[in-house]
Amino acid sequence: MLAKKKQGLFSFFFKKDKLFPIITAIAAGLYPLLFYYTNNYKLINSWGHFGYFISIFLLLPIAVFFIANKISKIIFFEKIQPFVLPFLNFFFFFFYLNIALFAGFSWMRTFIVFGMAALLAFLLLKYFKKIVVFQFLLAVIGVFTLAPVVSKQLNYSKEWLKQPDAIETALFKKKPNIYFIQPDGYVNFSELKKGHYNIDNTEFENYLKENNFKTYTDFRSNYGATLPSNSATFMMKHHYYNNGSSFTETINARNVIITENSVLKALKNNNYRTFFLTEQPYLLANKPKMGYNFSNFNLKEIEFITKGIGKPRDVIEPFQNYLETYTEGPNFFFVEIFNPGHIINRKAESKGVAGEREHYIESLKEANRKLTDLTTTILRNDPEALIVIMADHGGFVGMKSIEDAYRKNTDPDFVNSIFSSILAIHWPYGEAPEFDDKLKTSVNLFRILISYLSENDLYLANLQPDDSYIIIYYGAPKGTYKYLDAQGNVVFKKH
Repeated sequence: MLAKKKQGLFSFFFKKDKLFPIITAIAAGLYPLLFYYTNNYKLINSWGHFGYFISIFLLLPIAVFFIANKISKIIFFEKIQPFVLPFLNFFFFFFYLNIALFAGFSWMRTFIVFGMAALLAFLLLKYFKKIVVFQFLLAVIGVFTLAPVVSKQLNYSKEWLKQPDAIETALFKKKPNIYFIQPDGYVNFSELKKGHYNIDNTEFENYLKENNFKTYTDFRSNYGATLPSNSATFMMKHHYYNNGSSFTETINARNVIITENSVLKALKNNNYRTFFLTEQPYLLANKPKMGYNFSNFNLKEIEFITKGIGKPRDVIEPFQNYLETYTEGPNFFFVEIFNPGHIINRKAESKGVAGEREHYIESLKEANRKLTDLTTTILRNDPEALIVIMADHGGFVGMKSIEDAYRKNTDPDFVNSIFSSILAIHWPYGEAPEFDDKLKTSVNLFRILISYLSENDLYLANLQPDDSYIIIYYGAPKGTYKYLDAQGNVVFKKH
């Protein structure tokens, strides 16, 4: 009896001429939509994205299928009429899966999908209704796969966003213009000289010394990727990867970095004008509300389907323009450059350990050029500026790809290649605070700077532990591990 009811239900939908195009259209887009959300939720977690993807993955195919079905009934098209909906279904299904897998459009892949859809429509015509049912079954599986991803996002604890003191309302007694320049993946000078790097960077080191920058030996990040590192830096708090959420895509990280954080609150409380300039819209990929007064990117420019990485945009010229336009401060600039970066993400695309190291060396030269241009411009216009050059993490040199970092390895050179980060500061009038010896890791950078600007060392009572953490997937039970302790010793302790 149950089997007959199910058969009757399917017959009702599949035999209804008006419903069938709509059903096949939904079947084509629903699973790819769920698949894309499951794998990219933290990139697309806004209502704007939701509306866009519903329109593209569901409403667009419904319209196309319905119109195509009507047109195919014209006598001129009667021979191809049986193949129209199967072709469209296969084409949209695999086209959307390609979009979901590669987060972008490719003509080559589209042509391949077109040919494959035509072939499948011809070969599998008599099985088409069963294939549609299978697509809906995939969608059901997709719902169960997506549910825990969304649940984790919606239910994660926001306790880490709360400060233990009133640092967000600290009153600055000094208000220099502040320039926070972040070269992606630039390791500390101390690490560049040894380990897997062994790179001569004397020329740039000398440039910084000649221009009164103080460098901090063995400084490092607390996390191994841009989003977790920067969210901890701007909140001045540990989040511990949200208890193992993701090595790279920490929950709400872009909103924390770009929209609202403790550092921005403290700056705005002291009437700082804020600027965000970046070569890539990586931190803007999910279109977070802009918490800075000015940026070289407009959120309307950001595509809905993007990883935030593409052709780099120049930051030097807009930076110079802002300096000339806003001569009176206090101003805060966050300038993000993507050199030297890190080694390749995927092992399949790796040039090998030696090849990736050579690429890093070349990119390091470009980073030095950009940093020299930026700091020369600043010092020419603002000689008593507070300039901070700090990387988000290390360069991962010594590995074939970033994938190697997911596997347990307690070799000190390996671990420091992940976390070692440059820190060089130009203190106004060359007067570093006596407590700058506490600058060990990035999570405490701004707490120490705010203590300096407010001339209130009571904020130092709540410095975070100088531990570095990583998510391990292989070689040990999956989870968040402390990799370096407060003294910089390699440890391996599950958090």
